Amino acid sequence: MTVFVADERDGVAGRADRGVLAGEAESETHSQAQTQARGEVLVDLERLRGLAQFVAADRRVPADMALSVLCVPTSAMAELNRVHMGGEGPTDVLAFPMDMPGETMPGEPAVLGDVVLCPEVAAAQAADAGHDVSAELEMLVVHGILHLLGHDHAEESEHREMTELTERLLADWRARSGSQP
Repeated sequence: MTVFVADERDGVAGRADRGVLAGEAESETHSQAQTQARGEVLVDLERLRGLAQFVAADRRVPADMALSVLCVPTSAMAELNRVHMGGEGPTDVLAFPMDMPGETMPGEPAVLGDVVLCPEVAAAQAADAGHDVSAELEMLVVHGILHLLGHDHAEESEHREMTELTERLLADWRARSGSQP
């Protein structure tokens, strides 16, 4: 699976022009200290890429499919939420599915879809929940990919199933990668 991750927030380490495609190294023009001093949320793009690849493999997404994970500023997320969901204000994650596994003809390009994150909203949610922003972003990546794969949480049983699957995938990935957020 090809996973592209990019941070499209202005002035933040990891902007889209330095997005990370599977296997590429990321070069930073801003130091972490400079980014933290401006109060911006740091995003480990390589970690999110690895998580996305793990989830795709676990869910048996064909290796020839592509997926993108994008970090956007609150203004862009608010606009996406308004236009596509009829919502008001920024939200934490939106998923834009394109092709379901097995829908495209062999040899045709296949894109699972886009997972769009708003790190600033994720940071506020993490603070409210009392956990690390990295853990929140990781949960949102898994949640978004599950939506791309057709999972939903409109009904209580669906919500429970999606939550349990998200927790299992995160636990398995952290155990396999040997790290916590």
